[in-house]
Amino acid sequence: QVQLVESGGGWVQAGGSLKLSCAASGFIFSSCGMGWYRQAPGKERELVSGITSDGTTNYADSVKGRFTISQDKTNHTLYLQMNSLKMEDMGVYFCAADLPPYCYTRTWGQGTQVTVSS
Repeated sequence: QVQLVESGGGWVQAGGSLKLSCAASGFIFSSCGMGWYRQAPGKERELVSGITSDGTTNYADSVKGRFTISQDKTNHTLYLQMNSLKMEDMGVYFCAADLPPYCYTRTWGQGTQVTVSS
């Protein structure tokens, strides 16, 4: 059974840090791209950061220099280190993975809430 389970969300003051984790199971980890998305209230879901199967990363302009995406292939876990958090970073963060063998089908986690206060 394909599954993505996020954790690590919570409440933090502006300027603080959080590290999100996404535990993957049921498919060959990192054989396709994976990423983190977020959705703020009343807004569309947006890409925060992605990582390809060869380890190439990309970031939304709004988080460049503050967020870092990484993978632990041994433990089948995707991470998002978030530093210098701002109120505009607040939202539900979702882990996403494109599934092998063709990387055409995307699966999502249930999301984890990140709340940033001033």
